[in-house]
Amino acid sequence: MKIEFQNTPLRELKSPVVAVYGFEGSAARSGTAEHLPAETRGLLEELQTSGELTGKAYECTLVHRPPGLAASKLLVVGAGKKEKFNCAQLRRLSGAAVRHVRARGLHEMSWLFPGTEVLPGDVQSVVEGAILADYDADTYRTERNGERRIDRFGVAAPDAQVGEPARAALERGRIIAEAQNFTRALVNEPSNTMTPSVLAQRAQEMAARYGLECQVFGPDIIRDLKMGAFWAVAQGSDEPAQLIVVRYAHRDAPDSPVIGLVGKGITFDTGGISIKPAADMHEMKTDMAGGATMLGVMQAIAQLKPRVRVLAVVPATENMPSGKAYKPGDVITSMSGKTIEILNTDAEGRLVLGDAITYAKQLGCTALIDAATLTGAVTIALGNITTGVFGWNQEWVNRVLASAAAAGEKMWQLPIDDEYRELYKSAIADIANTGGRHGGAITAAMFVGEFAGDTPWVHLDIAGTRWSNEEKPYRAKGPTGHGVPTLVHLLTNLPQ
Repeated sequence: MKIEFQNTPLRELKSPVVAVYGFEGSAARSGTAEHLPAETRGLLEELQTSGELTGKAYECTLVHRPPGLAASKLLVVGAGKKEKFNCAQLRRLSGAAVRHVRARGLHEMSWLFPGTEVLPGDVQSVVEGAILADYDADTYRTERNGERRIDRFGVAAPDAQVGEPARAALERGRIIAEAQNFTRALVNEPSNTMTPSVLAQRAQEMAARYGLECQVFGPDIIRDLKMGAFWAVAQGSDEPAQLIVVRYAHRDAPDSPVIGLVGKGITFDTGGISIKPAADMHEMKTDMAGGATMLGVMQAIAQLKPRVRVLAVVPATENMPSGKAYKPGDVITSMSGKTIEILNTDAEGRLVLGDAITYAKQLGCTALIDAATLTGAVTIALGNITTGVFGWNQEWVNRVLASAAAAGEKMWQLPIDDEYRELYKSAIADIANTGGRHGGAITAAMFVGEFAGDTPWVHLDIAGTRWSNEEKPYRAKGPTGHGVPTLVHLLTNLPQ
């Protein structure tokens, strides 16, 4: 999608579609619709009176040959209630417009920014929404939606002098949305084409394209590093495990903090010997969404170039049942030296994360953030709408939550407490790899946190938010890329 500013006067803008929005109850004379020529608004008033134009959220009304405009069509997107309007809603409105327009076989459109000032935050939101909406999870369909893509998206600012802040915001929105779509594309791949080796290859290709350092270590190095927890999970699969390490360091970045981004990279999870039910097991191709999230974040910051040091660690493997697989009742020794009693081989994500966190600390990380499709329990608590956030260090938890709010992603802090440790105690080892059903998201997060120790650490359980099983007006069904905007905002806004 080519995105560019347009400064042609609105009456003369010969776009196939110009999009505006209006609020519920007054769609013809509110939002950006109120800046249309009088004759155009007159027609919208008629539609509003007849009930065809209500302004309810994501309602799309397409007007052909709108009076007062050179554009072929005018699209009015319902913005919902005015008091609930924010940048996140603006992003969704832009997405809804794109999906509505392209479904009608159109390939070009313009989004109106009226007035003499173009706010950078609004530009970024609109650009992000447009690019995210133009993604479909249809890679393997013989009849794809490729012919329905939007090729050109105009940011129409007919009355404004577009300054550098707005131009920078356009580029920032493009970078973040494309990184999010990169994550979505990785997560959408079936496990027969997204093996640990392929995930490592994609990471290397991304790193080479954007000037990042990337190392990939295979089974021999994983064993040499004494990653006993990671290797226990990996040993049951015929696909070789891969440890992916991607580095970014701005030349003017301070020595501290060094941020470690650790992402769970289970490219398929059968549950191992504690095998999952067959129903919905196909969704376990997405069990590497945490790793994909961190790779998407690295792609974005490589282009945005914040003054920070970041290291991404992705332990990638399958969790398979076989004669070599680890078993319930086994005791394994992690890289940290902690011994772990295996009560359930389907609690594997916390094992690979534990060793990856230990390794990130050895590489010099002074603050840790992990993302993982860790538990079904978090979806019971928060559904498929909100990510669960956990952490020992409240300052860093607050930073993540503030970035989530700024990026328009829903995240919620869940409690951790020493009393929960009783649930995953082991009678024969240091800890057990599950604490049972009660408080399952909490005990899983705390298990991971055991390996962070005193290092500031935040855990994001994205099991519910990494995928959408229903199509939204502004987003296709499938992978969401949730978490990428939050972490990019965090890394680009750290105190210097």
